[in-house]
Amino acid sequence: MELSSSAIWLIVTLLAVVYLYFQRKFSYWKDRGIPYLEPTFPMGNFSWKGDGSFKELFHKLYNARRGTPFVGGYFSINPMVVATDLDFVKDVLVKDFNNFHGRGIYTNEKDDPISAHLFSLDGPKWRSLRMKLSPTFTSGKMKFMFPTIVEVSERFNEILGEILDKGTDFELKELLARFTTDVIGTCAFGIECNSLKDPNTEFRKYGRMVFITSRLRFIRRIFVRFPKLAAKLHFVTFGKEVNDFFLGIVRQTIEHREKNNIRRNDFMDLLIDLKNNVTMDEEKKIKLDKLTLEEVTAQAFVFFIAGFETSSTTMLFALYELAVNPDIQEKLRAEINAVYAKHEGRLTYETMKEMVYLDQVINETLRKYPPVVALQRKAENNYKVAKTKVIIEKGTPVIIPAFEIQRDERYYPNPEKFDPDRFLPEAWKARHPMAFLGFGDGPRNCIGMRFGRMQTKVGLVMLLKNYRFEISDKTPIPMEFSTKAAVLSPAEDLHLKIVKI
Repeated sequence: MELSSSAIWLIVTLLAVVYLYFQRKFSYWKDRGIPYLEPTFPMGNFSWKGDGSFKELFHKLYNARRGTPFVGGYFSINPMVVATDLDFVKDVLVKDFNNFHGRGIYTNEKDDPISAHLFSLDGPKWRSLRMKLSPTFTSGKMKFMFPTIVEVSERFNEILGEILDKGTDFELKELLARFTTDVIGTCAFGIECNSLKDPNTEFRKYGRMVFITSRLRFIRRIFVRFPKLAAKLHFVTFGKEVNDFFLGIVRQTIEHREKNNIRRNDFMDLLIDLKNNVTMDEEKKIKLDKLTLEEVTAQAFVFFIAGFETSSTTMLFALYELAVNPDIQEKLRAEINAVYAKHEGRLTYETMKEMVYLDQVINETLRKYPPVVALQRKAENNYKVAKTKVIIEKGTPVIIPAFEIQRDERYYPNPEKFDPDRFLPEAWKARHPMAFLGFGDGPRNCIGMRFGRMQTKVGLVMLLKNYRFEISDKTPIPMEFSTKAAVLSPAEDLHLKIVKI
């Protein structure tokens, strides 16, 4: 059936109205005299095709700066702020945190239970939950979990030795993810995942599903930036199958522990306590609600996905740089061996603190390869930017491009060079405190920072004590990054030559 001329004119008119509406919205930053990246219809500065990455976008925005504290960008028709000045970053993350405590990320406790976790929640719910969960990550709890991580690391060494019997050139990304999956599964759920021996275990399967780099996943990442629309459409971030798996695992774990009176002093124990007992907000002197099963599951879920993916990629990039820079690798190995020799071949929570060069290597890895390339906050009220007349309006997202800041030659000369000495105490103190954002900063920094560091350090120590890592014909130099992964990842498999010492 052919369209009538009136119908065609109506369609053309509607399209013209929509286009003009977008163009008017796209003048937001220009009207305010703020440097900005020119948007395009209909996605603003984002690609609707999914053929670009957030890292690439923030690189373009960061380099559009013109001496102002931030540049303007557009997520479709919605304006966003991209910070380019470290004093402004400090104001957002620390000094004026009360106006930027939220992330503005989609959560939907009814339709998508595991989306209501600490990373996504805002306002009083976030504050209450953060206070409840903080005791999990004290140095005392880390010390208790340390032997478990060492035990999994020793199994990791055994598996790697068996694999090396078949050849020395090996793809590390998947194996490291299996290692951190087993660590998190044990420490968070008290479950032996055994993904090191069997890569097709359920925990590894669902871990891969969360971080799958398909076009659909990219579209989902775009969609959750419109939380009100997503809620109206009953959007589910990770799919029903992932929700059902983690709800089932948590329910079974809780029932087993409560029935058999099992205590492991781990993350799940704390969550069970919060489910069963009323806690107090000592600051406000009020009682806090117990956690529901769904809330417990959401926190266990985010601890799992954040713990295994970020730590495994940090280990991966560290080993890559150590292979490319063998002198640094040998210096680190010498430190590891010296500490072992000093303490009669034992690795403990206390002795690992003596490996200061290891800390420098990890910090430099996080500088070059921050797992989360950008932090996000949302203005809770209209906010006047210090030393300017600029007002950031309520609800505007503020993006802090950690990857770009940490590769800015103003703060790190020759930023592409891997140099752990950048994190000597005197060098660190000489820089702006916001020049390193490997774990975020301020009251909403990474709550699991201690655990993530500990897991990464133990894994690297066990590997470097027993193996030498070298580049192979398949090693990518320079490193190229995936355009679709949620966490900073290599574009392709990362092969290194591994030699048993």
